[in-house]
Amino acid sequence: MLSAALATTDTPTTDGSSGSAATSPCEAGQTICNAVFDITDNRTLADYSDIIIGKPLVLVGLFVLAMAIRWVAHKAISRVVGRAAKGVLPDRVNLVQTQRRHQRAEAMGSLFKSIVTGLIAAVFTTMMLSEVGVDIAPIIASAGIVGIALGFGAQSLVKDFLSGVFMIIEDQYGVGDQVDLGEAIGTVEAVTLRVTRVRDVNGTVWYVPNGQIMRVGNQSQNWARTVLDVNVAYHEDLARVRRVLGEVAHDLWEDEEFKSQVIEEPSVWGVQDLAIDGVTVRVVLKTTPGEQWAVARELRQRIKARFDAEGIEMPFPQRVVWTRNEPAPKAGSASTGAPPADREPSSS
Repeated sequence: MLSAALATTDTPTTDGSSGSAATSPCEAGQTICNAVFDITDNRTLADYSDIIIGKPLVLVGLFVLAMAIRWVAHKAISRVVGRAAKGVLPDRVNLVQTQRRHQRAEAMGSLFKSIVTGLIAAVFTTMMLSEVGVDIAPIIASAGIVGIALGFGAQSLVKDFLSGVFMIIEDQYGVGDQVDLGEAIGTVEAVTLRVTRVRDVNGTVWYVPNGQIMRVGNQSQNWARTVLDVNVAYHEDLARVRRVLGEVAHDLWEDEEFKSQVIEEPSVWGVQDLAIDGVTVRVVLKTTPGEQWAVARELRQRIKARFDAEGIEMPFPQRVVWTRNEPAPKAGSASTGAPPADREPSSS
């Protein structure tokens, strides 16, 4: 007990005996009770003085100590969070990274503060109950039994909670990211320790328990890439096609409207496929997270306009159709089943 820690040596009486002698109503360590009994020599007053003054002082001391420890712990967590949230000066790429780092650090700081507050409250509440004379042994035993029961009965909740903690620590995704969680694909709207809320392209909101997420495909982390496959006819000059595509992509890179979205100079990778209807040429652009689709739409529009101006043909499906002309059978003659007299191919 705190009162035992605050106690000093027993106050000696006038006859040389200790204040904790058999005649004293006070227990060992009851400083207030001993002091009042030594002054007044009144057993009743000594008993009530410890109840009225001693116990409240101990409880207040425990409460103040708990608040002081909580304040120091929160201060330390806030300082660590502040250092973790700092990044280098923002530019095209790491502006989003800095924001994500700040959000993740704030989330983990809030989590750690809640855990620290809960532990301090549990420990000091138990100590205060012990000070007022409550037997805390059954409480501790009951807490252990309840913990075991919750561990078996709420395994899914524990799994969701732990998975949520590690997702936040590892920064697997955050609010605003485009993610693929399996059946749920869309934009993350909220991330808690138990569930992740995702809204898909059709507006449907998905609530996915964190413990059931087996893998995460994040299309918005750090940077993204626009991959555009352009088909041209077989008779086109591929060197000319690559030059035109490079010029169109470079113009988009230098456009002031897209300078904050395209973070590296585009590249024409070259022939990607020799398809049935034409040749596929691939163009790639590195973009800021989440902007790859808008950049791809703008690039397609510019490529179409430039191809029309340059006279570059984009292929359309072509098929070869065979037609046959059979002579009309003569009157009274049976069909011999001979092959057709002629067969002429035609393409379309």
